[in-house]
Amino acid sequence: MINGVFNFLFLALAAVIFGMSVYALVHALRVPTNAFVSAGKLQKNIWLIILILATLFSGAGAFSYFNAFMAIGGQAFLGIGLGLFSVLAAIAATVYIVDVKPAVKGMGRGNSGPYGPW
Repeated sequence: MINGVFNFLFLALAAVIFGMSVYALVHALRVPTNAFVSAGKLQKNIWLIILILATLFSGAGAFSYFNAFMAIGGQAFLGIGLGLFSVLAAIAATVYIVDVKPAVKGMGRGNSGPYGPW
């Protein structure tokens, strides 16, 4: 019973980390390349590599915990091995969302206001 509760908690946490990684990756794909350079951040290609890896590892961890949760009382063998990578994925997605996203927000769109450029 307790093992099932912990598997559910780890599944929920892994799903949140996976969601954050996907959100950060989709945002990074939509931002123009020159916005990263203008904001003084790492290049877009580097952030895309970091966020793709974060999404892959957090997705694998979430899938592992989902399998363990569905096999009531099972062990998340892959999730235990990917635990460190899931933590690194959470850190990468959080850094992007908290630091990079606000810095590149609105850059490169050509407008500075609702009535056009001033």
